[in-house]
Amino acid sequence: MKKNFIYCSDACPFCQRAYQLLERKGIPFKKHYVKDQSDWDEVMEKTGRTTVPQVFINGIHVGGFDDLSAAEQSGKLDEILNG
Repeated sequence: MKKNFIYCSDACPFCQRAYQLLERKGIPFKKHYVKDQSDWDEVMEKTGRTTVPQVFINGIHVGGFDDLSAAEQSGKLDEILNG
């Protein structure tokens, strides 16, 4: 199984909402805390974005919380999980 992880900050309310959505779906994940410039550089390199959360499911970049929520609503999240 490929990794499920989130680039995150516990001070971020959208990160908290992403954790809750994944936990509600029973999706295990690891948190990668973004603490310093090298962490932000890694986020930018892997996602092209400069915000958290950035969610990866089965190695696929889903996006931020709004993207994750939209994927859940549309059924795309289930496709990624079963893919």
